Amino acid sequence: MTSIKILAPCGILGYGYPLDSFMKGMRQHPDAIVVDAGSTDAGPHKLGAGVAIVSKQACKKDLTPMITCGLKEKIPVIIGSAGGSGSKVHVEWTYDIVKDVIKESGFKNVKIAIIWADIPKTAVKKGIEAGSVQPLGKSIPELTRERFEKTTRIVAQMGHEPILKALEDKADIIICGRAYDPSPFAAVAAFYGFDLAYGYHMGKILECAALCAVPGTTKDCILGTLYEDGFLVSPLSSSRKCTPLSVAAHTFYEKDHPYLLHGPGYILNLENCSFRKKTENSVFVTGSQIIPAEVYCIKLEGAMQVAYRTFVVAGVRDPLMISQIESIQETARCQVAAYYSEYDEYTIRFINYGINGVMGKLEPENGKPHEVGVIIDVLAGSQEMADAICATTRSTLLHFGYEGRKSTAGNLAFPFAPSDVSYGAVYEFSVYHLMEVPDGENFFPREVRII
Repeated sequence: MTSIKILAPCGILGYGYPLDSFMKGMRQHPDAIVVDAGSTDAGPHKLGAGVAIVSKQACKKDLTPMITCGLKEKIPVIIGSAGGSGSKVHVEWTYDIVKDVIKESGFKNVKIAIIWADIPKTAVKKGIEAGSVQPLGKSIPELTRERFEKTTRIVAQMGHEPILKALEDKADIIICGRAYDPSPFAAVAAFYGFDLAYGYHMGKILECAALCAVPGTTKDCILGTLYEDGFLVSPLSSSRKCTPLSVAAHTFYEKDHPYLLHGPGYILNLENCSFRKKTENSVFVTGSQIIPAEVYCIKLEGAMQVAYRTFVVAGVRDPLMISQIESIQETARCQVAAYYSEYDEYTIRFINYGINGVMGKLEPENGKPHEVGVIIDVLAGSQEMADAICATTRSTLLHFGYEGRKSTAGNLAFPFAPSDVSYGAVYEFSVYHLMEVPDGENFFPREVRII
């Protein structure tokens, strides 16, 4: 084949996409439909709690056209990082939705390949003892025995190799556990014998769908056409276009180096890439290079529960209070600490949107706004304790007598009643490490199911 086409419907499965854009892509006769479903952008909660990023309704709505069109046209549908975090519970959740779509659509003998990404704790423990597990960056806390034991589940980002095997097994639908975002796209490239450098680079751009277009969005379709000497990126909506600047800019997305991109088993070198306008709305990319890594490493992700959260959302409108709000909050914090002197395993955080809610102490703007949105965020060892401390903090701030106050009415305006929200368990990444492995398939077993 001189070229292949990959249709990417949306940036994350369940985000939604225009059906007319998708059908326009299908009329281009793609060789595969690939959609990324996962991310760590939302933090460790989804992995730790075993819940999905999107709703079941949204996931099913997105999957129905993909599966029905894919099966009808006999092209594979590949889902990366199923359920958001890609652990067993997330994969099974996605599989149940896929099964419902297939049965409701009336298709028979559909071959589904499942690629598991769950890493046994015993394997990670052996890796730690052998010195083959290293933190991904200096800011990652030490993986102590206590943190390791508290970790609920561990997944690893797979490369293209196990997905390629599923394609070679002629699976109709491939449900991947946690996958490196470009890997499913690169697997299609490898299956058809194209350069992995272009497969991975194109996957890097297509995994966020039309985010590389102008105007950019993850909620619209994009088409990638792979050639021997490069690849073409084309939007599927008449309201968008890809420009050399927009596609090149998206190449910088989520990277710590301007042109080197580390993946499982390789390094993608984009220093000599060229982004050229091909048509009025499409861009042709050349010059991508891939370098095999000296040691094959996979990224491990694991989460552990650390606390329970209760929070309050409120507004402040009094300019006198706003002018001294940080000192007021610190005094209120001290009063709560004195009241609950028998407890010390909790934290109270005030987030003042309008003053420094986004950047905190790094905020360069010092001017005071006319109103401030305040979040009182309390973490404690139990939900009951978090509720109690948050309630006391809220009532203390509500009736706090500050200098110059002209009224004894409440200081805070609450948009909701009840005001206090018991959020539940809070998680953090306990495992965010690289582990050396023999190859890209060793820890990613495949299973075939027929519906």
